[in-house]
Amino acid sequence: MSQINSPTTNGERTSIHDMLKDTPPNEMKTTTLPSSSNNTSISRSGPTSLSPTSNPPSGLNSPSSNDEATLLRNNSSRIENIKNWSISTYKCTKQIMFEKLGKSSRTVDTELETRIEQLKDTQKKYINILRLTRTLTNHFYHVVQTQHALGEAFSELAQKSPELQEEFLYNCETQRNLTKNGETLLGALNFFISSVNTLCNKTIEDTLQSIRQYEASRIEYDAYRTDLESLSTKPDGTIGLEEAQQNYELHRQNFMKLRTEVTIKLKFLDENRIKVMHKQLLLFHNAISAYFSGNQAALEATLKQFNIKVKAPNSTFPSWLEQ
Repeated sequence: MSQINSPTTNGERTSIHDMLKDTPPNEMKTTTLPSSSNNTSISRSGPTSLSPTSNPPSGLNSPSSNDEATLLRNNSSRIENIKNWSISTYKCTKQIMFEKLGKSSRTVDTELETRIEQLKDTQKKYINILRLTRTLTNHFYHVVQTQHALGEAFSELAQKSPELQEEFLYNCETQRNLTKNGETLLGALNFFISSVNTLCNKTIEDTLQSIRQYEASRIEYDAYRTDLESLSTKPDGTIGLEEAQQNYELHRQNFMKLRTEVTIKLKFLDENRIKVMHKQLLLFHNAISAYFSGNQAALEATLKQFNIKVKAPNSTFPSWLEQ
């Protein structure tokens, strides 16, 4: 068999070495990595101009590092707050238990605590008056509704019964007058309820909230005072004594400040309570007396005196949807 040899020309490359000789310089970069299995090498090629710098300038901080530092500061602050709260809660709980067991003394302001107990008792009694007045108003509201319905029934029968028309009309007019006066009295009762409710559940409650803060500060003050006294009596009590004195002074100042605030609030509350209840009790007495004595003019004059607006006399009775 004859062997066929492909001819080669003068301008054709016959070796890969010849091809690499013609490659422009600095166009490609070759990195040789040794193989772990044999002696052959693996070549990876890539452009040399696409190698970015991975490190930022030395004068700048990355946003992630700033966020991490802020997070660490916040976490340390929270841990410190939890630690202080835990220590304070433990001391206060211990002080409360020792006071109940009679093993620790407590700071007592006899005059102030007497006034606080009187205020709490007054609020309970006013709330009871408020509850009873609401019950009375609710029942009386249904009475007025019934009187209105009864007046409408008499009016309808007066039209259908000519032989008793005059009698039905008399009773119809009476029930309508009672309904009108009843609505006027309901306006006075609702005004009384609104004012007493504001006094009990807002004005007095605001003062009681300050009293609760004062009582909590009293417990903290006694707890740190007891700690200072116990450290002062120990032979090696100089350890932590300065910190105990600082804590004692801090809580003593807070206790004195809240006691002054409570004393001032009790004074102004007492003056305001007397003024409000004087006005409301006068309204309640005059409105009830005028209604049940049948004095319509006095009843209307009472509401005018206290600037209470009621439903107009010629307006229709509200439906159950409006109520």
